[in-house]
Amino acid sequence: MKAVRRLGKTPAELGNTTGVSGSPDILELDDGAFAVIGVDITDQVQDLGSFSARCASNERVVRIPRNTLTAAKNDIPEG
Repeated sequence: MKAVRRLGKTPAELGNTTGVSGSPDILELDDGAFAVIGVDITDQVQDLGSFSARCASNERVVRIPRNTLTAAKNDIPEG
């Protein structure tokens, strides 16, 4: 599996990193799927069930800043 491109702006451009801490990001993978780098909030998020959402043992719920996702909007394919 390989990351082939970043969606949106770099974390530095968005002011979401200090260069020392992590860098929230959205990457497209070579199989067309996406990878999200963010803070693991799996143990803190509540009421997933009210959205019929579940997190399997090999999955994590991650938090990314709003500006990371909105900056990627134009790079996300329609279909």
